[in-house]
Amino acid sequence: MAVTSSGARAARPDGGRPRAGRLSSVYGLVASVALGSLLLAVVGAVTGPHWDPGPLEDGIEVATTDTAIGGAPEPGTYEVRTVDVSVRLDGTSVGARLSLPVGLAEAGPAVLFVHGAGTGRSTQAFRRQAQALAEAGVVAMVPDKRLDTYSTRHRDYVAMAADYHRSLDVLRDRPEVDPARVVVYAESEGGWIAPVMAADDPGIAGLVLVSSPVVPPRQQAAFAVDAYLRNTGVPHAVFRAIPRAVGMSMPGGGFEYADFDVRPWQQRLTQPVLVVYGTADASMPIVQGALQVRADAAQAGNRDVTVRYYADADHGIRVGGSPTPEFLRDLSGWVLGLPATGDGAPRVAGAEPSQAYVAGPVPQPRWLRDGTALLVLVIGAPALMVLCALAVAATRVVQRTTSARAGGGAVRTPRRFAPGVAVRLAALGGVTVATVGALVWYLLSVARLALDYQRDAWVVQGGWLGVRVLGVGAVLVAVLLARRVHDARQEGVPVAPGVVRRVAAAGVLGGSAVLLVVLAYWGVYQLNI
Repeated sequence: MAVTSSGARAARPDGGRPRAGRLSSVYGLVASVALGSLLLAVVGAVTGPHWDPGPLEDGIEVATTDTAIGGAPEPGTYEVRTVDVSVRLDGTSVGARLSLPVGLAEAGPAVLFVHGAGTGRSTQAFRRQAQALAEAGVVAMVPDKRLDTYSTRHRDYVAMAADYHRSLDVLRDRPEVDPARVVVYAESEGGWIAPVMAADDPGIAGLVLVSSPVVPPRQQAAFAVDAYLRNTGVPHAVFRAIPRAVGMSMPGGGFEYADFDVRPWQQRLTQPVLVVYGTADASMPIVQGALQVRADAAQAGNRDVTVRYYADADHGIRVGGSPTPEFLRDLSGWVLGLPATGDGAPRVAGAEPSQAYVAGPVPQPRWLRDGTALLVLVIGAPALMVLCALAVAATRVVQRTTSARAGGGAVRTPRRFAPGVAVRLAALGGVTVATVGALVWYLLSVARLALDYQRDAWVVQGGWLGVRVLGVGAVLVAVLLARRVHDARQEGVPVAPGVVRRVAAAGVLGGSAVLLVVLAYWGVYQLNI
């Protein structure tokens, strides 16, 4: 130990604490934070399902890259006129646009379009498809989607099939249309509607399923999110959010259609089916979907399933924003040639499709499956902490006012938390709330990138690192708070004097604990366990 020339001990900047003691304290702090993070990782692992989709082992054999429909007749070269009509539904009516070939010698084939997700306006949707069909000699009808019974929360695909069937009846009654040659064309979400129509009405001449999900909506959503996140390059821990988000019930209820299974209707299909996918469509199980339609139709003894894959085409069979000319040609040829084209060769043609993982059942969360409860926790915990802070502040004001009145103007210092406790409580609440906010921002940012099919390492990798650093920071503050409380008790200093402070401290601790569990649930502390 250093001494002065007079033999007195030299003052130490740390108050005389030995270096070994400081190192031991630091090691203890690091160990405590590591242990706390590990415990939260375990909590996150046991409170919700893992995400590990299995590889798709079954493939589909493509006979040729030429997508032309075998046996399709030469298309016509008609001029096209459009006619707007009204379709009466149960309790309302919708508009519809007809694209008519000019100069048809006799009644011919027709196609009714069934919309995918969205508003579905007859004047905007399927314009290129309807034009191409009418030019080839096929009447095309695009009805408006009924929206008074359709929302994000509530959709009834069987009821929607009944509504579209009213449009089908109007189309069959047109003088230009042979009612025995009407085909239903469904895109995306329409793939859960059109099979219901065809199963219930064997008189429908054929079914075109474009970018059909085939599997239930919940499974398709999980599959799409998984594909988008893999393309975006997110860390492995982020995939844990898929079953937790897709598997939980949504706040406020609804979404009953998420588990709608169209297979019972597909297993009753007796009509020829044309299944179409674009190889650049990452949102759909493009191999599994075609295989499932073939297997389901086979249950009814139906082998007339034709499959086409278009190279680099997206969800709407578009390349560069427009439907591919080959698709429009094949669509017209298949419809014009029915029923002969229903079993025409080749059965499977086009570009080689790729699907790495199965679109299967989504594991269900065990603890926080109720989205409403989760939302209440995420909003309620910070609100509780704010109320606790306001209560303590109000108590201090009351104490000062009461002391001033009782003491004739002399103000006594009101009781406080033990030194260092209040600031650590505030820091704990602030950091946990900040981490939750950062996590929400991160998930929304990744969702935007995923939907746009983009990569951004600063957001994807850097953002996740920032969220996890904040999460560990919350554990660090919790450890520092626990140490300070322990020291105060050892010194005999009241930690939180008064009922209000004790309740406030409990509220901040409880709210922070809830948020830490939520953060663990969403994978912030994940250690791949």
